[in-house]
Amino acid sequence: MKHHVYVILFFLIKTNIFGQGSSEYGSGMKINFDDNKSKFMRIIVWNQIWFRSAEMNPGTMIGNEPATTASDIGNRRLRFLAYSQLTPRFMIVTHFGINNQTFTNGGALGSSGTGGYGTGKKPGLFIHDAWNEYAVILPDNNKKINLTIGGGLHYYMGLSRMTMASTLNFLTLDAPIFNWPLIENSDQFARQIGLFAKGKIGKLEYRLSHNKPFATNLIPSNVSDAEKAIAVDNNGRVKWSSSGYFDYQFWEQEANTLPFKVGTYVGTKKVFNIGLGFYKASDATKSSVNNSIKSHDMNLFATDVFLDLPVGKKNKKMAITAYSVFYKYDFGPNYLRNIGIMNIGLNDPNFNGNRTLAGPGNAQPTIGTGNIWYTQAGFLLPNKAEKPIMRIQPFGAYTYKNFEALDLPSSQFDLGINFLLDGQNAKISTQYSTRPVYTTTATKIGNKSEFLVQLQIYL
Repeated sequence: MKHHVYVILFFLIKTNIFGQGSSEYGSGMKINFDDNKSKFMRIIVWNQIWFRSAEMNPGTMIGNEPATTASDIGNRRLRFLAYSQLTPRFMIVTHFGINNQTFTNGGALGSSGTGGYGTGKKPGLFIHDAWNEYAVILPDNNKKINLTIGGGLHYYMGLSRMTMASTLNFLTLDAPIFNWPLIENSDQFARQIGLFAKGKIGKLEYRLSHNKPFATNLIPSNVSDAEKAIAVDNNGRVKWSSSGYFDYQFWEQEANTLPFKVGTYVGTKKVFNIGLGFYKASDATKSSVNNSIKSHDMNLFATDVFLDLPVGKKNKKMAITAYSVFYKYDFGPNYLRNIGIMNIGLNDPNFNGNRTLAGPGNAQPTIGTGNIWYTQAGFLLPNKAEKPIMRIQPFGAYTYKNFEALDLPSSQFDLGINFLLDGQNAKISTQYSTRPVYTTTATKIGNKSEFLVQLQIYL
């Protein structure tokens, strides 16, 4: 693992790419359909490539061989988004791509092994967003109120700022995942199909949606003790869900053309927001006690605060970015999901030690009934050059989880650096992360770690 770290750090030190904030980018890839540029189509494409070196959970094998560590390179996100307006009132959005392709998984369904459709090959391209919207009350400098309504497969999922985060401008290398509490269960990659309303009342921005969750049908394990009941995702006939997010923007106002919330403005904006959000769905999970099935409502709440503030002398271009969020999740009794991003590990059937409760690879207890507190902060280092070779932004994050299904809470952290080669349009991010390791609900044996490097380019 250390060898890979040294190689990557050497590469970063030797890299010389000029420009901070792409002077070539302007308004991006935009096709105008009239002279005054009010009718247009905007296109955004981005790739995020990951290199990783990680400690594996006990009981992991890779390629039918036991593994305690592993390194790989993979495609975290390869995306294409287009939105278009032919009048100021009407907009259409389409967003598609692939995610999480590794050398062992993430591919299309088909043959196994190294065949033409092996499990790591030819990943399925799918729609992330597809919605239409209509501006009922157009934004106007003389008006304090605006309102847009829309419908389709959308990202206006409420709950928290990070639940609607843009993947183009994270402060840390990636999201912590528990910010998308329904991920790939009753949503489609953090989206649901439904209706939404968005807008502003003065400095208060609001987002509300009413959606039909995707159907889930996991079978709950039967227990004899009601205190040990375990809720799983099974929403039966599927009732409508409701969600919302409200944030008061004290300083500069943020754009809300698209739902994607910015992770760091890298000193280009002065922002201070306080937010509050929720997600509610009736009869969303089920548990079984003495063969009696019981349904449970899903009630999720969050409150957060976001700060992006230029500091110091203007010519040094320094800035602080900070975000903190508290999640209170209720999915039903002892609900717990273990997730490993781009997990290349499998269970080793010949392992004789204490297996990890979360499973093999880099899986960890990620989402569950209980409380999560997450805080991140970063600092854009000073640079007086008019066109610096790169900007450097160290960051750190801390996570505290206290799940009902586990007897012991956990703490974990992330530390890293963004090397902004051309603003957010081209950057290399490095991150060292820890994750808790449980062997039983009452036994936490410590932490495992991983080192990640991401190359991001978006246009």
